[in-house]
Amino acid sequence: MFADLNVPVPTLTKQQLNQAASKKGKGKQEQSGPAPAFTPAQIASIESRIDLLVHLGYSVLAFNQTVERKVDPKTFVNTLDPLLGQLRKRPGVVYLKRLTIVLDEDSEKGFGLTNGNAALFTPYDLLALVPTTAGSFSLACLTHTQPTPLTTHIISLPLTLPRLPFNLRHTLVRAALKNGAVFEINYAGALGGEGDPALSIPSGSESGAGAKRNWWAAAREVARVTKGKGILVSGGVFNEADLRAPRDVANLISILGVAQDVAHDASTKVAQSLILRAQTRKTYRAVLSEPKVVIPEGTPISQPADVEMADAQSTPAASRGESQPGGDVPPAGSNGKKRPLDQAGRTGTNPAVPPVEGQEGPGMDGASRKKKKKNKGMAPAS
Repeated sequence: MFADLNVPVPTLTKQQLNQAASKKGKGKQEQSGPAPAFTPAQIASIESRIDLLVHLGYSVLAFNQTVERKVDPKTFVNTLDPLLGQLRKRPGVVYLKRLTIVLDEDSEKGFGLTNGNAALFTPYDLLALVPTTAGSFSLACLTHTQPTPLTTHIISLPLTLPRLPFNLRHTLVRAALKNGAVFEINYAGALGGEGDPALSIPSGSESGAGAKRNWWAAAREVARVTKGKGILVSGGVFNEADLRAPRDVANLISILGVAQDVAHDASTKVAQSLILRAQTRKTYRAVLSEPKVVIPEGTPISQPADVEMADAQSTPAASRGESQPGGDVPPAGSNGKKRPLDQAGRTGTNPAVPPVEGQEGPGMDGASRKKKKKNKGMAPAS
């Protein structure tokens, strides 16, 4: 399974947005069906791009809607729902919806990703952030990767800028990777940068040969800091001539210094696990299911309690010297050892040492000693 999680859609004009917003704000009768906001020419261009992506071997496509600075609930319009209703269904191809927010200095005060606006982000399958300042990058790595209904699992870096506007600190990168986020590299920058959302920033107007040079330097730095872990490779291209097959993309990423298998997983396993983790936005604290204990039939559940009660009852009986029913086991001694039941044991003599004639043992009483002396005195004369 090969996935391209950044298929940009054309930006709607203000007239189209106002038309969609006006139809969105009307009564319930007008909200029964989504209003088509894209022109037939735009739909034909997107269909042609999808056909080429499917021909190249991609089976999972995520259409990307880009918003700059912040999401204003008064003017925000979901343009992907009408788009998916106009596209032709293809067997074996999965369509996903993605929202990307480009952050700048004004976005550090807040860009609309709050619980009050959670209903606006619920229809989207993936949420992504493009930080362009040090403060927004720290905010994206530490705060918005926590398991919440508004978790952003994709951090897309502006690689076509003259230089990265922030340092890729190991602590921030490790924290984001630990929370399940990935760092996205769009190979559109290696081909000239057209379609890169960073170009919408006033300081990021460089394109062409300069954008390629900036992309290679920044992408190599990302591969060095992350050590190849958590790298997602996407397209992000508008022109059909810039689209590349998955194997070509893997060879392109391997030049950055990552292993060949890591470059292959950047568009397969990483994307698959990302889509699975993104579904946890609809669960409580990223828990997919509630584990249940299944006990096989016929298993005595109360057996351990019965054994403990039997042991507790047998211990006092053994300490009192009582014999257990059903056996001739002698009681235990004071030191816990069993004594043999014989005559010598009861008289106190040692059974291992045979008695010697004429030797007084510890078990002889006074009468037996007098009897021995009398017998010696009455010995017959020879």
